[in-house]
Amino acid sequence: MVNPQKEDTLQSIERLQQVQKELAAAAERAHRNPADVTLVAISKKHPARAVQTLAAHGHLDFGENYVQEVLDKQDTLADPAIRWHFVGGLQSNKAKFVAGRFHLVHSVDSEKLARMLQKSMTKKREAAEVAPDAVQDVLLQVNLDCEAQKSGTSADQAEAVARAIGEMDALRLRGLMLMPRFDEDPEQTRPSFAALRRLRDELQDKLGVELPHLSMGMSNDFVQAVEEGATLVRVGTRIFGPREY
Repeated sequence: MVNPQKEDTLQSIERLQQVQKELAAAAERAHRNPADVTLVAISKKHPARAVQTLAAHGHLDFGENYVQEVLDKQDTLADPAIRWHFVGGLQSNKAKFVAGRFHLVHSVDSEKLARMLQKSMTKKREAAEVAPDAVQDVLLQVNLDCEAQKSGTSADQAEAVARAIGEMDALRLRGLMLMPRFDEDPEQTRPSFAALRRLRDELQDKLGVELPHLSMGMSNDFVQAVEEGATLVRVGTRIFGPREY
């Protein structure tokens, strides 16, 4: 009898390899080095053992949406090699739980949230919970389509928020993040990806700082995102299979 857990493990590794092949092909079509694109496996609502399986196979970047869920996984796995990404909506009162515990926070959507992360990092520095000069790398989430149900600063406000983050000594702005309007046809999201790349380039020129990262593209449209310049793609279902809520 086939062990269902072992079969699921093998399937997740095979799915990961397939996504990696598609990502590499997209990068090569865009005359980019595939190594310049990080595949973030979105493991929300999947057990810690699913993360452990892929980590043992050499994949180390994982994204989570829910604070308590990811903190539990971090404590369960206790693997310093894993690079955790926080990609979900973050309430200001939860910032203290996130600051200093993630390789990258993708979803900073306001100056208010950035200031709460800054405050939390400062307190953790003072309490020696992190190094005295530790910084939290963040991305600014932009809501290009101005969808009311989605978080993110508007394109018009992005410069002001980016400047504010640039003045915070415990945060480091590394680029932009986008969750475009969903469309069954992934080609329909391509213009949004191109628009975010242009906005990033404009901000680099105006602020005089390097913003190397564009977090955009998910299971249905990561190929188009890579072709338009994504440096981080967030893929969950294509790797782990359907989630059980």
